[in-house]
Amino acid sequence: MQLLNFIKLHTNLPLKSIENTTQLLNEDCTIPFISRYRKERTGNLDEVQIGEVVKYKVLFEELQKRKGNILKALEEQDVLTVELKQKIETTNSLTMLEDIYLPFKKKRKTKAETARKNGLEPLAKIIMSQRATDIQSIAKKYINNEVENYQAALEGARFIIAEWINERTDIRNNIRYQLEKFANISTKVIKTTKGDVSTPFNTSEKAQKYRDYFNWYEPLNRCPSHRLLAILRAEKEGFIRVKIEIDNEKAIDNIEQRIIRTTNDCSKQIKLAIQDAYKRLLFPALSNEILNIAKEKADNKAIEVFAKNLKQLLLGAPLGEKNILAIDPGFRSGCKIVCLNAQGGLAYNETIYPHAPKNDTIGAIKKLNTLVDAYKIEAIAIGNGTASRETEQLIRKIRFKKDIQIFVVSEAGASIYSASKIAREEFPNFDVTVRGAISIGRRLADPLAELVKIDAKSIGVGQYQHDVDQNKLKQSLDTTVQSCVNLVGVNINTASVSLLSYVSGIGFKLAENIVNYRERVGVFTSRATIKKVPRLGKKAFEQSAGFLRIKHAKNPLDNSAVHPESYVIVNKMAKDENISVANLIGNKEILQKIALEKYCTLTIGLPTLNDIVKELEKPDLDPRETVKVFTFNQNVRTINDLKEGQLLPGIVNNITNFGCFVDIGIKESGLVHVSNLANKFVNDVNEIVNLHQQVIVKVLAVDIVRKRIQLALNHK
Repeated sequence: MQLLNFIKLHTNLPLKSIENTTQLLNEDCTIPFISRYRKERTGNLDEVQIGEVVKYKVLFEELQKRKGNILKALEEQDVLTVELKQKIETTNSLTMLEDIYLPFKKKRKTKAETARKNGLEPLAKIIMSQRATDIQSIAKKYINNEVENYQAALEGARFIIAEWINERTDIRNNIRYQLEKFANISTKVIKTTKGDVSTPFNTSEKAQKYRDYFNWYEPLNRCPSHRLLAILRAEKEGFIRVKIEIDNEKAIDNIEQRIIRTTNDCSKQIKLAIQDAYKRLLFPALSNEILNIAKEKADNKAIEVFAKNLKQLLLGAPLGEKNILAIDPGFRSGCKIVCLNAQGGLAYNETIYPHAPKNDTIGAIKKLNTLVDAYKIEAIAIGNGTASRETEQLIRKIRFKKDIQIFVVSEAGASIYSASKIAREEFPNFDVTVRGAISIGRRLADPLAELVKIDAKSIGVGQYQHDVDQNKLKQSLDTTVQSCVNLVGVNINTASVSLLSYVSGIGFKLAENIVNYRERVGVFTSRATIKKVPRLGKKAFEQSAGFLRIKHAKNPLDNSAVHPESYVIVNKMAKDENISVANLIGNKEILQKIALEKYCTLTIGLPTLNDIVKELEKPDLDPRETVKVFTFNQNVRTINDLKEGQLLPGIVNNITNFGCFVDIGIKESGLVHVSNLANKFVNDVNEIVNLHQQVIVKVLAVDIVRKRIQLALNHK
């Protein structure tokens, strides 16, 4: 099967769209660029659909590479027939390909291989022919120095037969079918021993979070992804044993029906060989295979949840270019304060000690009042870690001379950033505490620009992120970050290397070159000047230009998502309307009257023209929402303050397949189970809530010992 048909088989996208998309990918075009600026060629495919094309293109290439390696190996063994070659070339499944190759695969020393060396393969063939009536007498002929008696001869022959059975594709597929449909997953707790006393369950504190799975049993195909990952983690940490089970007797009967044709002595030997093949070879391998497949599916779902959460976090509402006072709160070590200008630059830093043990509340209030006035502060950002609630309460008591917006900002990953190479390069003369406070303030101003500096896995919005395939996770998260950065667009004159590196067609090295050029030559005055950056060639400019913004440029289109290749069309539109481009921008009345059909070309059609008009109506419109002020219940500070039935304000801080976690202003986040999200069946949690959404929740139950809080979303 050819590449295009393979992709169509798995995606059901139009063949022409697949053909043009793969061609663009082969030309080193990025997903954001293709999705935004090549709609005519792809048939208006979105980023998700293009991502699917990329996924199956890679799978096809991996399959073809494996086929090539197998064909080469078979040729070297001189066993490649025309029929076998055709079978290999026509298969579209990596699993089936490996099954075809299995009989020819070089094996480590096995029982069957030893039996062959002892000359027992002819005996195995006689048994499989099922014609001999006195197999014991025949077996005695195979006694030699390595085979002591006829029983040993028969055993060796059975090992060879068991291997043949294990290599039969039809038998393997039949067991796969039974495992897919009927397999159950069960767990048993590993008992702990203290001295001579064995307890029936694991009493360690770490094990208790898995106690729901100490003795678990359910169909594998109905086990939710989060539960499977939790079970496998508990097994990995040594608290439980996991088993996959099916009806073994039925599985063995199915094999017997496929092989046994007589009731003579041979059939008895074959039955024994079947049982051995099933228990020693088939079931262990195929039960592991089905568990790995289930794990892969669970990984994919967990990665999907993580990517969705990350996207919502990155596209969180920015406060914008404001003078911000940021506080990284603490008790004994004090509260680190930084004053940032509207561009995020550090203007001042200090430490205050309003809490125990120093309790210098008056001094702290005076200092804060002075700094707010001196640096014309417009908003205060407070980290949500230790002493956050106490610091927030202090700030809200202060009567500033003007209205100051107060925000509590997530610190997740801030410590990772503050100790990173990026942070050291940005602020080489300041320690990690100051850098952490700067990160908190910048997150309020522009979450996307700041969070791209942190490894996405450290942000804490995933589900079992350390248990899933790390390569797949990284690839998915990188794609998500790239998508968000290019959706919003980047101010090339203020963006960091980290932010620029995610722009379509740029990458880390070119991002460094851009920043170095900016520092050496000065700000970019037009998109055309971007071409002067060392090593930024024609292709990189094509891929990146539409996503890079230049504020206050001579050409207003340079601060829009209109690609430079389309400037000539916008100029023609303006000329035809007898108006300047600057006056055309934002003029909805004129823009909506333009007959777009007359501006179609061989490469630009109505999809792109509609995008251009939409952009001209609202140039450089930030797709993110406006930030909202939020306050927790000031009477709830620890889990001990919670009571069943309480209604509390909260912020969704993580979303999983089984519900969402809500920050209610204390150390522990509460869980709103999917069954408590709405008064209806919820298929996708993201349909009900978004990350960082402000909600009202009702306390259903509090487990102080296990530090678990059950909540329900309040819709009134």
